[in-house]
Amino acid sequence: MTKEEIQEWFKGLQDDICSALEQTDGKGKFHEDLWERPEGGGGRTRVIKEGNILEKGGVNFSAVHGPTPAKILEALKIDQADFFATGVSIVMHPHSPMVPIIHMNVRYFEMSNGISWFGGGIDLTPHYVNEEDAKFFHTEIKNCCDRHNSSYYPEFKQWADDYFYIKHRKETRGIGGIFFDRLSSNEQFSKEDRWEFVKEVGSQFAPIYTSLMTKNKDLPFGENEKQWQYLRRGRYAEFNLVWDKGTKFGLDTDGRTESILMSLPPQANWEYNHIPAQGSKEQQTLDLLKKGIHWV
Repeated sequence: MTKEEIQEWFKGLQDDICSALEQTDGKGKFHEDLWERPEGGGGRTRVIKEGNILEKGGVNFSAVHGPTPAKILEALKIDQADFFATGVSIVMHPHSPMVPIIHMNVRYFEMSNGISWFGGGIDLTPHYVNEEDAKFFHTEIKNCCDRHNSSYYPEFKQWADDYFYIKHRKETRGIGGIFFDRLSSNEQFSKEDRWEFVKEVGSQFAPIYTSLMTKNKDLPFGENEKQWQYLRRGRYAEFNLVWDKGTKFGLDTDGRTESILMSLPPQANWEYNHIPAQGSKEQQTLDLLKKGIHWV
């Protein structure tokens, strides 16, 4: 496959996911913002706001190219080369604290010197951890991985546990999922093998999240749950601004700031030294925000 074919498939994925989310939400509509990157390329940012279920979310497509920024060349320890990067990135923040936040990213990167790879992942961040939902989510992701290679899920789940970790809080961002980066061809996997896997990960997003939206949207909650949701959103913002490599890559490559920071919630709170009551459902959630939990 060519980079143009990969780019076109990602555009179609963005279309399909936006359609599925609009249909499930029943009210919210995505508004498209087309943008160009002065150094080369551009993208389609699509944002949904004030829906029935979704308070704010974005489904972004980009395809950018040009001289590789110095920071990336230094990280890869290579000389000057041009780059091309394309992908779809998604974050959804629901109104209800009973509906989880979700993130997915699937991407392709190549350089003029012949280096290329795929990356991505999908992870779930419940405000309140529901073990039934966690098992459902991880089962679907594991099944997706297993259809390609039995080593993928355990390897990529561990990678997600380590990646989506708020080091300064010593807690995971949510219940994890899978994360992978720099998947290139080797003796075991061809480039086409990697691409088929990435496509299936992308295609899993809509059925998984629309199911969770429908299941949890009508669950009751009160002011206590809303305040906890704002605190958990604060944790989400901390991770994205301090640790997330995608945010750093976008800023380092002079990406569009509004699109990069689309992942941030519409409202988040910080409370000094907040400690939930022992035995509370908030404390029970914190107890499950740790690495190494085997949900399936």
